[in-house]
Amino acid sequence: MADVVGGFGFRTGSAAGIGVGPYAELTFDSEGDVDRATQGAVARMEATDVLVFAHGWNSDRSRAVRLYDRFFAPFPALVGPGVRLGYVGVVWPSMRFSDEPIPDFEAAGALAEPGHGCALDPLTRQALEGFWPGRRAELDRLAELLAEQPESAAAFIEFGALVRELAGVDAVHAVAAPAIPAIFTDDVLEVCRVLSRALARAGAGAASGSGAVAGSGASGGEEPGLTVGAGLGGLWGGAKELLRQATYYKMKKRAGVVGERGLGPVLAELAAGRPAMRFHLIGHSFGARVVSFSLRSVPDGARYVRSVTLLQGAFSHYAFADRLPHDKGRGGALRGLHRKVDGPVVACHSPHDSALKVFYPLASRMAGDSAGLLGFDERWGAIGHDGVQAVPGAPRLSLDTALREGVPAAGCVSVDAGSVVRRGGAPSGAHSDICHEELARVVVAAGRMGR
Repeated sequence: MADVVGGFGFRTGSAAGIGVGPYAELTFDSEGDVDRATQGAVARMEATDVLVFAHGWNSDRSRAVRLYDRFFAPFPALVGPGVRLGYVGVVWPSMRFSDEPIPDFEAAGALAEPGHGCALDPLTRQALEGFWPGRRAELDRLAELLAEQPESAAAFIEFGALVRELAGVDAVHAVAAPAIPAIFTDDVLEVCRVLSRALARAGAGAASGSGAVAGSGASGGEEPGLTVGAGLGGLWGGAKELLRQATYYKMKKRAGVVGERGLGPVLAELAAGRPAMRFHLIGHSFGARVVSFSLRSVPDGARYVRSVTLLQGAFSHYAFADRLPHDKGRGGALRGLHRKVDGPVVACHSPHDSALKVFYPLASRMAGDSAGLLGFDERWGAIGHDGVQAVPGAPRLSLDTALREGVPAAGCVSVDAGSVVRRGGAPSGAHSDICHEELARVVVAAGRMGR
């Protein structure tokens, strides 16, 4: 298996660090190949309804398991007496920078220590070496540049070239390959200026070493700290963000592969062997992309996926649309796939999520787009920022309404969870603030599992 996150089998209760049971893990490599022992553990579960949760950009299994433990904890008290729950944690190779805090989650001292600024802290550096194995020389040079922050255009050009190489952009054939995000093709100094402004908008200027950056706009004219007279030193926070975006670019593609080639076929096999078992898919961040792309493998007429709940999903808000507003001849990447679900697809979103409000559009903007890198528009919005878009008849509910009145029995629905998904530090904001009983209750309502 390529880029494997260690395989783990069937576990219950505290043996797995999970306070509920039965619990098992489905472990996938970067190409979507499953550890068959983990699949067998799920197949042996005695459950009527199975919650299948795919994490986002966690760097290792231990963080994913802690997330699952906290999120799953309320469910036994929420479901009806005829429901026997099973719990599945999807583990797939991803990473996150250790300066992205998770509210009430990380132990003191677990995050990057203050004072690193633009430099790569040891935890992030270790995660990057695991994410890009065999690329130590390139990572050494990137770390050196971020630590020294030379005021040299040549240094930024070198930095951008190394990031593009790690992201696999330079190896892509210009004719046959899909479009490359302009964030990797535009002038690197201008990209770093834009990302520095975005960090300021997200409240991360000082934390990222770009304390000279001021203002709240992510586009437009010059801002304090970004003028020629201020030099180039203030742009290294944007350079570090460019490296972060390169990891997201790779994880975005990997999440789709794991979902379509891995989780989807595995669920189909499990359903064939256990036809009475009902699956409820939950995904956070890029994990929302994993579970959504798994719907491509659901056979026509199959009804084993009973609900899908997307928590701060890091993919396009037009993904389920039959027609794109800006291109009526095309649909979203997942167009119509919500009809494969025997229940609703619920997209929980929050305006307090800086990762999706500010940075996702930058990472998603395509090379050659007439709007250019600096022009924000709704074309590149994330489903976890403003919910499902361009799907006729898809209701938009507040969290209070969803909890009080329930959610529709089928189709797409958007739930504004900003009343609880609201805490978190720069640069990602509330992106990982998802461990709330209210969100567990949304999953129960979507799956029609309540008391």
